[in-house]
Amino acid sequence: MKRFRRLRTTEQMRSFVRETTVSVEDLIYPLFVAEGTDKKDPVPSMPGIYQFSLDRLEEEVSKVVDAGIPAVLLFGIPEHKDEVGSEAYNENGITQRAIRQIKTAHPELLVIADVCLCEYTSHGHCGLICDGHILNDETLPLLAKAAVTLATAGADIIAPSDMMDGRVAAIRAALDEAGFELVPILSYAAKFASAYYGPFRDAAGSAPQFGDRKSYQMDPANGKEAMREIEADLEEGADMIIVKPALAYGDIAARARERFDVPFIAYNVSGEYSMVKAAAENGWIDERRIVLENLTSMKRAGADRIITYHALDVARWLSE
Repeated sequence: MKRFRRLRTTEQMRSFVRETTVSVEDLIYPLFVAEGTDKKDPVPSMPGIYQFSLDRLEEEVSKVVDAGIPAVLLFGIPEHKDEVGSEAYNENGITQRAIRQIKTAHPELLVIADVCLCEYTSHGHCGLICDGHILNDETLPLLAKAAVTLATAGADIIAPSDMMDGRVAAIRAALDEAGFELVPILSYAAKFASAYYGPFRDAAGSAPQFGDRKSYQMDPANGKEAMREIEADLEEGADMIIVKPALAYGDIAARARERFDVPFIAYNVSGEYSMVKAAAENGWIDERRIVLENLTSMKRAGADRIITYHALDVARWLSE
């Protein structure tokens, strides 16, 4: 008889043969920065997550640095929005100023700049619109322009999340032309049109004012297409890839890991975070165990790093 239980008898034994582990170095923490002063506004649907004004942003960034978390993913919330998302590529926009502030105070902290128009447009879509349709090619120059302003501000990594076709090539060309050949692109290569994003749209104020994003984000039913999306982004010049969401898309993550030998990041998205928080607050689950189990599953599927709103809590738990 094979006795697998021999290797499960004690915590020391289980730890000794453990195949997959989560460490603080695996974590990327999303941050929301908004115009205004003295703002630390809670996101109602995401307990423990806040929108920070620049004068209070250091409160959270210092916690990230002290915890040993190596990177943050930055989202900006402008005061004014318009049809063309002009604040996304404003050299003195909220996100650009936040990057400069963070990199001045903490040059060692990696800052990943999300590139999309949805937080900056009055209609909430990720591209320009005409007669109710999202325009792909016309949006690309604006995304490229935004990427250059973010790199100029000091972003270490540019992360396009818009899902316009050809955006990686456009951004790579613009970065190279502006002298940022060494700034890598982390592409949201397989980003699905998911119901798990609801709380994020509350946090970023980015809910579409009409329709949905199914014409440009991926159909959740399509796995083969996800591989084609990733392959295309890598051919266009992406250096790293994201699969988003994480929990319901572990099969996509595993297939991507097997097929593509590049750094791969899973995005543990807002809805996944909020479900855990809600259940934990009702006493239905053990939050710590569930979160660590979820993140372990993402690493087991092949993720090298994980974007997660749980990052500060996880860093504390791992240090205890």
